[in-house]
Amino acid sequence: MKPSFIFCFAMLGCILGCTVGPKPIDYGHVGCHFCSMTIVDKQHAAQLVTKKGKVFNFDAVECMMNHLKDEDESTIALFLVNDFDQPGELVDATGATYLISENIPSPMGAFLSAFSEEQAAQFALDDNGGELFTWNQLKQEYQ
Repeated sequence: MKPSFIFCFAMLGCILGCTVGPKPIDYGHVGCHFCSMTIVDKQHAAQLVTKKGKVFNFDAVECMMNHLKDEDESTIALFLVNDFDQPGELVDATGATYLISENIPSPMGAFLSAFSEEQAAQFALDDNGGELFTWNQLKQEYQ
């Protein structure tokens, strides 16, 4: 093979291997980065992806929020949470609406759920009580 072909092939491999994006959570097999509990709940899991493509999985949004207390957020490319109404579906955490309701348990006991649609969060609030938060309000709660 020609050296230029080998170089191009190697560069393509690096580009494809270093993509920054969400990775599927292997429910029932992977542990939470914060508390080490096995992640099984598809309605409450969360994920951080660094700008270098490293993935951190969490069994609950509250674990991710607690982890962020000690994290340099400028290194994070993606903040992701499971949509409560679409179990297993990771959505942008910064655009989600959050509900803290004692009638909806979460894995670590904070009663915190994320919704991709504000209207869905409002329906859950109407049915279960509690309080709604935006991403920035939730971050303030966990400082």
